[in-house]
Amino acid sequence: MTPVELSRTVLHAVRRAVDAGELAVAVLPERVVVAPPGPGGCGDYATNVALQLARPAGQPAPRVAELLRTRLLRTDGISDVVVTGPGFLNISLDGDADGRLVRDILRAGPRYGHSDTLAGQAPEFHAAHDARAVVLMDAVARVLRSQGARPRLTCAGPPEDAWVRILGIPSDIPVGTGTRSDTLRPVPAPADPTPLGRDAARWALLHPAPHDRPHLGPGHDDEHLAQRETNPLFRVRYAHARTRALLRNAADLGFTPEPGPVTPDGDTQGLLPTLADHPRVLTATAAHRAPDRLARHLVAVADALAPLLPSVLPLGDEKPSAAHRARLALAEAAGTVLAGGLTLLGIDAPDHL
Repeated sequence: MTPVELSRTVLHAVRRAVDAGELAVAVLPERVVVAPPGPGGCGDYATNVALQLARPAGQPAPRVAELLRTRLLRTDGISDVVVTGPGFLNISLDGDADGRLVRDILRAGPRYGHSDTLAGQAPEFHAAHDARAVVLMDAVARVLRSQGARPRLTCAGPPEDAWVRILGIPSDIPVGTGTRSDTLRPVPAPADPTPLGRDAARWALLHPAPHDRPHLGPGHDDEHLAQRETNPLFRVRYAHARTRALLRNAADLGFTPEPGPVTPDGDTQGLLPTLADHPRVLTATAAHRAPDRLARHLVAVADALAPLLPSVLPLGDEKPSAAHRARLALAEAAGTVLAGGLTLLGIDAPDHL
């Protein structure tokens, strides 16, 4: 059960409770957010939907949580539900939840986390005739499309030729006034980003929050182009390339990835929850028009992946085992998430770096 499927399952439980008269809620939430448990939580996923429903239902949140817990425990694929804190639902899935997550990611490929949550919506966006504003609008539109929306874009002036050739901006963005649009107004770049090339320039413009000033111009260009760990874009792309190298090396050794249980140790404990959180991050990025959230998430995935990489392949005379196959599948899944996220930002994810 993927996070998206679990979200729908919890929402279905809420609707059944309302239909049965257990909850008197006039307006149901459009979606339920599920995420890895926070401090004090347990299980595979947690949700605060009971806290959201408590006031409109006129019941204490722990009571709402218990009502939903009873219904969720009858659902196939859910092994346990625990109520913690003021009313958080902590949900454990049946069997090999880690293996299922990896299989779900590999099955979806770079589209993992894409959904039809915003299907039927056509938000309008307008950008000033400014490189950062136009790149931001393009990235926001990409993420919105991944969630089923069909955004409409206008710009205060025709995109510059260099923005199209170097920054990857669509050449056919109509010129408009933005009268009825959501106008994107990031802090302008202090210097021309195009000398950095497409990937580094887009990262330099998108990684900072829109209200923060990008580090561009004399004295800053090297930090975006440097092939070292202090450069977050390099860490992300290097982590992706390492996963692809591991797949090639494993093929040379005669084994392939196979999702399965992965021992929860220091090498993997941070990576699995981060991968599981990817669909929620895409939804939040779309809702807040904030590609910087996705960029920071990709850095978190890359940093969480790094400790796993040295233990994926057998060492010395060691023979490939089920554990190696499971770790290779997990590494491949992480690389898939990195590639999909970079693509949504309009940045290339090379297999060799």
